[in-house]
Parts: sequence; structure tokens; C-alpha cells
Amino acid sequence: MKRHAHKDRSTHDSRLTAHDSPQLRGQIVASFGRRYLVELPDASVLDCVTRGKRGSLACGDRVSVVFRTEGQGVIETLQPRSTLLYRSDAVRQKLVAANVTQIVIVAAPLPAFHEELLNRCLAAAEHGGITALIALNKSDLPQTPGTLSALEPYRKMGYRVAVFSAKRDLAPLVPYLKGQTSVLVGQSGVGKSTLINALIPAASVRVAELSVALDSGRHTTTHARLYHLDAASHIIDSPGMQEFGLHHLDASALEQAFVEFRPFLGQCRFRDCRHVTEPGCAISVACAEGKINRMRLESYRGLVEKR
Repeated sequence: MKRHAHKDRSTHDSRLTAHDSPQLRGQIVASFGRRYLVELPDASVLDCVTRGKRGSLACGDRVSVVFRTEGQGVIETLQPRSTLLYRSDAVRQKLVAANVTQIVIVAAPLPAFHEELLNRCLAAAEHGGITALIALNKSDLPQTPGTLSALEPYRKMGYRVAVFSAKRDLAPLVPYLKGQTSVLVGQSGVGKSTLINALIPAASVRVAELSVALDSGRHTTTHARLYHLDAASHIIDSPGMQEFGLHHLDASALEQAFVEFRPFLGQCRFRDCRHVTEPGCAISVACAEGKINRMRLESYRGLVEKR
């Protein structure tokens, strides 16, 4: 699948402040609001803050820090990012992870599979130039065949789907994680924390029981955290989410983020076609001919109409 080059569209400055003290290079391995844990090359970790009220840093960011006191430091400089995954609404942006090579969208038969959230995460991945993997956990549940059927259109679009049970057998998932810096995203209750515990038992991530009555899980991860699987493979666990805002994508970026639209773009009667109700829309025709999944088109239209 063709990936598009991506420039960081956020307005975050790469230079946080100037400082004359010697600086140490490190990577943010956990973010807690305006506090960050920064891992240094010797594997030691500093509890760091930024100067003043500056924030806008993400788990996975590479930074330069100044040692302040025992176990503590100040982040001075943000190094250039290769990728940045973030979500946004009309008011603010929420950074998810930086310098990742793969987004692992974790889904499960229970809680109920949210296709709208999946579509938004895939669009964010496409926009960010990051490879996407759909990871179906809890494959031992009886609802699995129905969920796999719902995911079949995504396989046909070229998206990879890994099917596994974090509690029983991770073997189908592990090869996809080798040599990657992955970020786990997905709604609460799909088993991301269980997955981290199975991959890295020492992580001791707290796992909450799934609330069947509410058909959702409690948020067990309240901050993003990076773990090392081996020297070349890393994984970032992010807090569970029920939505993924894409307010930072305009109509042009959104249509490019839906990969199956690309062969038909530029063929509409009107150059500024939004693919909603306009006559002569090539995307609508492709959908009517079965070349584009109707639910995907409706998901796109919902995003455009909310802008």
C-alpha cells in the first residue's frame, strides 16, 4: 500500500528553550500531563518537567535534558520527529505518540466492535504516513466470526489483520511487532493492558474487569507508556479512547486518508466535490458499483459534515 510523505502539521516548536548547561539525549517513555519520564542511553530514567508552561510533548519523543537533582531533570530541546500521531477537536490537540512506525488498532468482539473509531484511527495513520495493523484480540469468544466478517472489507483494502487471544496465545501477533515501534490504540476494554502484560510480564499493568452491563471497559491506562520488547522492537500503550477526533484534517486530507477513494479522486464533475450530495461524484458512483464500501463512505461523509 502506497504511503504518503507526511509533514508534522502541528504548531509545536522544536526548540523549547535555550540553556547553557550540558545536555543529555534521551527518550520520553511516559507522559503524565506536564511531567515526563525520560530514559537515558544507560537505561536510567529521569523524572522531568519542561520550563514554564510549555508542554506539547509525546511519549516516544526524543529530547535533550539537563540534570537538576537526583533522579530529576528539565527537558530543554525536542529533537525532530519522524512521525507524530495526534487527535484533535475544535478546541485542542491531544498528542498520542511520536516516532512510531506502526499503529496497532486493537479491537475485540466484546466490547462491541466500533467501526467508526476504526475508520478514524486508520485515517489518522494514513495522514501520518504510519503503517496500520488491525489487531483482533479475544479470538476465543463466540462473537469472533461476526467481527471477522465485519473486518473483511478492510482486508480487501490491503490492511493487515492479526487475530489472537492475549490471554491464550500471542503467537499470531508477535511477528508483526518485530523491528517496529508500535503504538496501541483502541477503545477501553479491548484488552490492551492484558496484551502488554502478556508481552512484558514485568510491566505489571493493572487490568480492570470488563463491564459487560455497560458494554465498555474502565480506563485502566491513564497515561502513555513505552516498553522495550527487545533492542529493535518497542511498544507504546496509550489510554483507552471512545473517539478519535480528526478536526485537524481538512476535506482534501480526509479524502486522501480513505485509501480506497484514491483511484477515483479527480474524476468528479466538480473540482471542489466533497463526495456528499454533489451530482457527478465519482466516489458515489464507485460506491454504487460496489467498489467502495458504503459504511466507509458514510463514515467519511460524517467527518466532512462535522467540519
